[in-house]
Amino acid sequence: MTRFSLHPQLAKDCHELGKLELCHILLMDNALVPWFILVPETSITEFHQLEHKQQLQLLEEINRISGFIESHFTISKLNTATIGNIVRQMHIHIIGRHEKDYCWPGVVWGRVEKEPYEQSKVDEIRNALKHWFLKHQYSLFTQ
Repeated sequence: MTRFSLHPQLAKDCHELGKLELCHILLMDNALVPWFILVPETSITEFHQLEHKQQLQLLEEINRISGFIESHFTISKLNTATIGNIVRQMHIHIIGRHEKDYCWPGVVWGRVEKEPYEQSKVDEIRNALKHWFLKHQYSLFTQ
């Protein structure tokens, strides 16, 4: 089995928040929108190529992060996507949007506007996520 390593671009652009059963949870370093990224521990690059059990686990983890975003941020829409044109490592973007965000109704990809997170805010989001998982009795969230 190959040891998992996060793609350097994802490591550069994001804060690592923790690990679920299948995925690493990342927070894009742009406080303008709540932008989370799930990175499954797999060398497979396409969702349809995952084993069925992994597909179901990934969907469950997407649902959990989506629920957290809806409950902790002011949003009116969730965008969920697997793009991967530049970073081939499988990763899923889950982004909370609202009509007054910096690029509504356009897409967030490739925009230059950015407001980096303060480390204290990253820690606050990580702790809120951990407590939210405990409250809902979801599988262990580790850091």
